Amino acid sequence: MSRPVTLVTGGGRGIGAAVCLRLAADGHDVAVGYRQDAVAAGKVVAQARELGTRVVALRLDTAEEAQVEAFFDEAEAALGKPTGLVNNAGVTSVQGPLAELRTEDLRRVVDVNVVGYLLCARRAARDFEAGGAIVNVSSAAATLGSPGEYVHYAATKAATDALTIGLAKELGPRGIRVNTVAPGTVETEFHALGGEPTRPARVAPAIPLRRPGRPVEIASAVAWLLSPDASYTTGATLRVAGGL
Repeated sequence: MSRPVTLVTGGGRGIGAAVCLRLAADGHDVAVGYRQDAVAAGKVVAQARELGTRVVALRLDTAEEAQVEAFFDEAEAALGKPTGLVNNAGVTSVQGPLAELRTEDLRRVVDVNVVGYLLCARRAARDFEAGGAIVNVSSAAATLGSPGEYVHYAATKAATDALTIGLAKELGPRGIRVNTVAPGTVETEFHALGGEPTRPARVAPAIPLRRPGRPVEIASAVAWLLSPDASYTTGATLRVAGGL
């Protein structure tokens, strides 16, 4: 059988980087989408190649339709026809009550976290054949709401969950599966974007398992949903949030 070819958006750092490396270890050829940090993406490529996989890093702002189209085209040219998509690229703004957030920050979060996911999922829906799979990375915030910190971000992740449910029903008859992984608080650089890099340690006491998650733990869930072991799983949200 041919090797799966999986596209990972936001694959240069954090959860996305862990996903790329786990998939490489599992025998996937991988396209690493990254927006700015070419050095970080290059490190992921080097590590993945050490695992014996074919891998390419491609610059991508998922909020830009032309870049999404180019990402899929270039990935196919380099690796062959894609069979999987991990919709992972996401942003937030400085954390705080909704009343204090800037309109430009709201728009950017929606553009990347919702429009970006839709653009990538649309292209995958057009291209994938039976056996293809999409995993959308959501957040436990979709149901918790993140009051006082990330209400706008949480709202975009609730949209992600709805996308998964609807698209799973739409693509199921074609043999294409669509699922969600919903992480809780994870130890990544993401929290620095909100202005509080030590947030995982602060919120840990409120998590039933009393610790934040690790990127590799989220990557394991993504890898399972892309694997043949999940062949009868679609429209599901796999919550990896330490009990929240």
